[in-house]
Amino acid sequence: MSEPIIRVRALEKRYGDLPVLRKLDLDIAPGEKAAIIGPSGSGKSTLLRLLMTLEKPSGGTIEICGDKLWQETRNGKEVPASTKHVRKVRMNVGMVFQHFNLFPHMTALQNVTLAPTQVLGLDKAATTALGMELLEKVGLGDKVDARPAQLSGGQKQRVAIARAMAMHPKIMLFDEVTSALDPELVGEVLSVLRDLAHERDMTMLLVTHEMRFAREIADRVLFFDEGVILEEGPPDTIFTAPANERTQQFLRSVLES
Repeated sequence: MSEPIIRVRALEKRYGDLPVLRKLDLDIAPGEKAAIIGPSGSGKSTLLRLLMTLEKPSGGTIEICGDKLWQETRNGKEVPASTKHVRKVRMNVGMVFQHFNLFPHMTALQNVTLAPTQVLGLDKAATTALGMELLEKVGLGDKVDARPAQLSGGQKQRVAIARAMAMHPKIMLFDEVTSALDPELVGEVLSVLRDLAHERDMTMLLVTHEMRFAREIADRVLFFDEGVILEEGPPDTIFTAPANERTQQFLRSVLES
């Protein structure tokens, strides 16, 4: 078995006295598609935010591609990571958020090409070609000059996916990317994610409430509750015959609604 591309050990996150993640252990294999499900407040999105360095852990370690995210070795000793080290490790990770976070004054193409230009230092011709290719890939080749106000919610989310892809991350995080969309727009975003999952060997972690979608594309489903992974396994097992009573209760409530 290959080394995990993500290795989490005894990971904790607290807000004051409130524990959100409790000594979490998790390995994600290269190329794995993992769906994370569970009730609100169970720590699902917090895990993604920690992987993306939008939050700092209260304890434990995260390794990405073999490098610790928040610690580094200097002069033979493990010390808190420098900003430069954190940035370098985080370059392996891209994230798509629930609320798009596009720059409203920029076109779709400019939103996609900004980071490759400024962070990767690619020239304008290269980033324009890349941006056009990615927007075409997500079905928005005719919207390159449109600004976010001219796009539907589903189109904005597809621009956000293209923007994250433009940095060529090895790992993509998706945080409830359809939950802010009108129901009729959900399908177009799930279709793009489905294509990504089937066509690329990229590692994907998806926090989602779309249970049918999770069952279709995930290699493994992780059920979070109160900051721990209560149950995990292949989609058919989790959705057909979950062993944990809390998992059964959660799935019943979600599927019935």
